[in-house]
Amino acid sequence: MSNNHIKRRLPPLGALTAFESSARHQSFSRAAQELHLTHGAISRAVAQIETRLGVDLFVRRNRRVYLTAAGQRLKKTATETLDALSLTVEEIHRHDSGSPFLTISCEPSLAMRWLMPRLGEFRTLCPELNVDLRMAGGPIDLLSENCDIAIRRMDFGVNDDYQITTLCSELAGPVCTTAYWNDHIAQDLSNANWLHSRTRPNAWDDWKAAYGLERITPKSEQHFDHFFYSLQAAQDRLGIAIGSVPLVSDDLKTQRLIAPLGLQPTGYDYAVLTLEDPSQDPRVSAFCRWLMESIDQMNE
Repeated sequence: MSNNHIKRRLPPLGALTAFESSARHQSFSRAAQELHLTHGAISRAVAQIETRLGVDLFVRRNRRVYLTAAGQRLKKTATETLDALSLTVEEIHRHDSGSPFLTISCEPSLAMRWLMPRLGEFRTLCPELNVDLRMAGGPIDLLSENCDIAIRRMDFGVNDDYQITTLCSELAGPVCTTAYWNDHIAQDLSNANWLHSRTRPNAWDDWKAAYGLERITPKSEQHFDHFFYSLQAAQDRLGIAIGSVPLVSDDLKTQRLIAPLGLQPTGYDYAVLTLEDPSQDPRVSAFCRWLMESIDQMNE
């Protein structure tokens, strides 16, 4: 028999909310404060459920209340259910095209060295949107992670149902400060301390292979957990790192870093991943349009 026509014999949602708050606080008074109701309203709501169920949910003693076994059982289910309802409502609100929230997942190094310094500009252009920026790299399930947009270096496969909007091609090469280049390297990379990233362990090998310099070895080497750490170390004159545009575009423009041997395409692009065409959601469309304009300004 189908369950579609089964009548659910549930207490009113408001009464369950009053019970759950009372059970969580072990107090009708604190539940009343939390829900902006009177103590009497909470007491009546709980009594309504007890009458419906035919069991006591609380033991009332010396102006205090204690959950019975039935109350503990109902509290567990009520809390889980209300939490799930709250989360679903928030997700619907956040990801509706009219929502004031825009959730973005971005490569950590790109976020820290390129996107975050520019987000204030986007906030000025679209003050009605609140950007929830989450730092993550690699493959992503936009639905399960509740993200509207992912900005990624496209060095992995993507589901066919994703929309891919290319931002720019990546360029890479050795970067360091002018002082480090003049004082330590003197046109010979083997004199340098090479800075490595464990998140891009093959960066130096890929660059050497592209230039036919497989046999060159450094004077010393240093390893960091993340790409942005190795770039910061280069900026702090600890050595020379493989840097990439757009991550070091601002540093090159202000000459905090230089690329003395030039930058070459890596064969990878940075792109925006969405579930639908960005034009279908005005929030996503506004952000993507701003991203493209920012990329164009970077290349000027």
